[in-house]
Amino acid sequence: MNNAGRLIEGRLKHLEAHLEQENSVLLSTVQSFRKLDQIAYKMGLLDYDESFATQIPWWPLISILGTFSSGKSTFINHYLEYKLQRTGNQAVDDKFTVMCYSREKTAHALPGVALDSDPRFPFYQMSSEIELVAEGEGERIDAYLQLKTCPSENVRGKILIDSPGFDADAQRTSTLRITDHIIDLSDLVLVFFDARHPEPGAMIDTLDHLVSSTINRPDSGKFLYILNQIDTTAREDNPEEVVAAWQRALGERGLTAGRFYTIYNPDASVPIDDDNLRQRFERKRDADLQEIHNRMQEVEIERAYRIVGALEKTARNIEERIVPAIKDAIKQWKKRVLLGDGLAFGLLFALILGLTIKLDYWNGLSFTPPSLNSLLANPLLSYTTAVVAAIVVFSLHYFVRLLAAGSLHKKLAKQEQSSDLRGSLLKAFRKNTKPWRSIFSKSPTGWGRGCRKRMYQVLADADGYVQTLNDNFTNPSGKDLATVQLQPTPETTPEAVEPTATAEIKKANAN
Repeated sequence: MNNAGRLIEGRLKHLEAHLEQENSVLLSTVQSFRKLDQIAYKMGLLDYDESFATQIPWWPLISILGTFSSGKSTFINHYLEYKLQRTGNQAVDDKFTVMCYSREKTAHALPGVALDSDPRFPFYQMSSEIELVAEGEGERIDAYLQLKTCPSENVRGKILIDSPGFDADAQRTSTLRITDHIIDLSDLVLVFFDARHPEPGAMIDTLDHLVSSTINRPDSGKFLYILNQIDTTAREDNPEEVVAAWQRALGERGLTAGRFYTIYNPDASVPIDDDNLRQRFERKRDADLQEIHNRMQEVEIERAYRIVGALEKTARNIEERIVPAIKDAIKQWKKRVLLGDGLAFGLLFALILGLTIKLDYWNGLSFTPPSLNSLLANPLLSYTTAVVAAIVVFSLHYFVRLLAAGSLHKKLAKQEQSSDLRGSLLKAFRKNTKPWRSIFSKSPTGWGRGCRKRMYQVLADADGYVQTLNDNFTNPSGKDLATVQLQPTPETTPEAVEPTATAEIKKANAN
């Protein structure tokens, strides 16, 4: 194992040591990720200094997004019970801020490189991602990200992310790329709106990007939509109309179901003179804040399901998307190689034939194809001719292979950019087109019966982890059953695997 391999192994062991005391199901999930890594190494999807386990955040992750001056920072400070974020009516923060717990009594602000270089955080190697969508911006990672630490117990064991004002910077492609990235990774997303400006025009960017593009997501339940600073409407003739206008704007973007809250900060509220109105506002605020805070406290549970889901998604992504894509690319490559060989050897034969005719012409002889006996009459000449011919044939063939593979690289790279196959498909294809790989191979490199069995085992483990999590948090029968932590084993008998996976394993054995 090289130094890079030892480094990734050290990171995984550190993660396992942390999870051993915290969550045995997630500890088992790391081991299942290791099985996927072995498959990916053989197929060329990962380098030996990479692991699928380091591509996801293992800490519970809460993102706070929304319009600028919608009270996000004030909400965060109130939740932390610590004045960490700057507040004001203007766009005071123009970076994505990652907040985590620290034992030190004072808070610290660290540059974006602290996140970009640490695989434990959700922005690991984000500079490379930014560079892909905005050339030259990857070097300015500190202009996009910062890390803040604070001693608040409310953030212990989880990570908060505060976005810059969405409207203030919504047109920057790199900012949108980061926004999409943290939405995908988050266990909970709080989307804030300003009750002082509930009309659609004031929040059009937020509506377009954080509402319209998220309502059809399979994880849409993790989004909470919050109308903040609702206390400013208490002096309106009809404060309910403000909420109605906000909900109409969401409905026009297709959001007709979900969790909607109306809150304000009790420490920075507008005085409400009418006692009955004030009490009504306070009851609604306290009930909504309590529910939001409860969801934030339960994010660790959602984190466990999210990581198990990531394990299953990665496994199915390899089986259902990457392998077929590689097979299709190899099929196209094979056709181009055979066509190229036909053209190349046809031209070579025509060239030799033409030279032979010309030599016979200059010698004043009629064209007669050279006989095999005349070549074999001189053993040295015969051997040399055979060696030269073999070298020419193989060199020409591998040159055609190289050209055929190169002609598909651009297409595969484009396919990676438009999907979540980034960085894997092209690498695997290159491994399948190495000089020693036959163009008549039936399966991609590494995708043999053993790897398929291991893949189905991972899928079976993932189902088992979900059942174990369900057993921890649910009990439909009402019986007092001891929780059994499921541990993956190196080899599981078909009888111990879920029925669907068992059938797939039998199918793999048959193949």
